Amino acid sequence: MMLQMKGLRHAAIALALAGMATGARAATTPAVPPAVAKALRCAPGAACAAKIPVKVVVVTMFEVGQDTGDAPGEFQFWRERRKLDVRIPFPQSHHDLFYNPDSQILGMVTGMGSIRSATATLALGLDQRFDLSHAYWLVAGIAGVDPHQATIGSAVWAHYLVDGDLAHEIDAREIPADWKSGYFALHSNGPNDTVRDKRPQQANEGEMFALNPALADWAYGLTKDIALPDSAQLAAARAPFTGMAPAQSPPRVMTGDNLAAMTFWHGGLMTQWAHDWVDFWTGGKGVFVTSAMEETGTFQSIDYLARIGRADRNRVMVLRGASNFTMPPPGVAPADYLLKENNNYSGMRASLEALYTVGSKVVDTLLADWPRYAKAPPK
Repeated sequence: MMLQMKGLRHAAIALALAGMATGARAATTPAVPPAVAKALRCAPGAACAAKIPVKVVVVTMFEVGQDTGDAPGEFQFWRERRKLDVRIPFPQSHHDLFYNPDSQILGMVTGMGSIRSATATLALGLDQRFDLSHAYWLVAGIAGVDPHQATIGSAVWAHYLVDGDLAHEIDAREIPADWKSGYFALHSNGPNDTVRDKRPQQANEGEMFALNPALADWAYGLTKDIALPDSAQLAAARAPFTGMAPAQSPPRVMTGDNLAAMTFWHGGLMTQWAHDWVDFWTGGKGVFVTSAMEETGTFQSIDYLARIGRADRNRVMVLRGASNFTMPPPGVAPADYLLKENNNYSGMRASLEALYTVGSKVVDTLLADWPRYAKAPPK
């Protein structure tokens, strides 16, 4: 879920072009170990005998304006606070990469949508400059949130990633009277078909991916008691959601599943569709909480990379920060609320702070005991 979509795309294009102009040169200001310096001299996409060791890949999807020093998007706090000062040209994708040779954290900005997230992730995994064999992947981005499940400013760990694009669709004005919607799963007999044993459950078609449950539970257990920032602004934004206790509560760390779709949808009926969709594809095991655009693309690429030993699908974590609600409060038209929120998400800054605070706890814990976690994911 993105803020001022057109402006963000223009900013992202400008950033990518600026990165490409650097050619194969890396930033020379930060000091880097000789082995890393050697790898940085390799041309992007070319064979490279030297390797840049990576312990954690922080995956973000967009940035607003510059990477540092202005209004933050998903990447800026990680770039600044984690001192990701070594710029690595990455012209085969949306945005250059940034690296800290001391912590061995690599930060990436995939671009918005599952197409860009998938291609960026695959491009990184196939880039011979990097050793990702033991790397953990932390997807950290903003999201819409169902007010029946959570409130803005919350941080949500996912167990299931469900794709919202692979589907059949009939225009709502032409659907049969007894259909709940005109949007229904491939290989099903319409939107009222809930017979789960008559539909594919395999993840290899891309409709649903299950993350490593032990790792997700570990990350949640490690962070569940972190106090997230609250404010008068957040309180005012959630106050109109009468009758929805989760929406009116302060932000917190929680678990909940993610629906990724390229269309920025909104409204009560669409939120109910999202619940039904996640329930359908997870066989009743998942609960829709956050709405975004990229996760299934990112994970599909990691799953492919794992087949050739370039990544470990069991080391992927997805954390979404709730920046806005997926439906309006009672008495407000969905179109009016969506257009207002598009101008300024009420939970934007709080969700970015929550992402960094909660995500950093996990990153710091992995790095503090790296010899142990390099061998196997925590449980």
